[in-house]
This record gives sequence, C-alpha cells and structure tokens, in this order.
Amino acid sequence: MSFPEKPIANPIAVLREEFDNWAVLFNPDTADVIGISPVGVRIWKLMDGQRTVSDIAASLAEHFSGLPATAEEDVVSFILELSGRGFVGAETS
Repeated sequence: MSFPEKPIANPIAVLREEFDNWAVLFNPDTADVIGISPVGVRIWKLMDGQRTVSDIAASLAEHFSGLPATAEEDVVSFILELSGRGFVGAETS
C-alpha cells in the first residue's frame, strides 16, 4: 500500500464525536467502524489533502503537550491503518 503524500479523509466517512473527546468513525461503504482518541480526531480533521504528515504532526505539537519524539512516525502508522480500512485516500490529478 502506498502512502499518500497529502492524505485526505474519506468524505463519505462519518465522524461521531463523543462527550469525552473520543470519536467513532464509520465507513458506510464497508460498514467498518473504528474508535479514535482525541489525537486521532485531530489528525482526522487535519487530513484535508493540503497538509503533509509533517504539517499534521506540527499541528499536533501545538495542541497537545507531551507528544513522544516518535509523533510523526505514529501519525504515519495511524494514517496507514485508516487507509487500509478505506478511511483515507489522496487527491488524484
């Protein structure tokens, strides 16, 4: 699976935010559901096809304290997992 340079959230996926800042993602095409943390929610909202993983990681550092040194690699892993489940893609020209 190739990694999108500027990932974009699947526009048909549904994000349902819960009271505790966690959320549930639902993909109506596949009926797949995944729970995501507040950091995952922030990543989801930043995947607009305009930002790179480095941009996303930098934004996370501005909003969350105490991120690990591996934050950018963790973002890549999270996006790859979502991509493999049909939640993420990339703009095509």
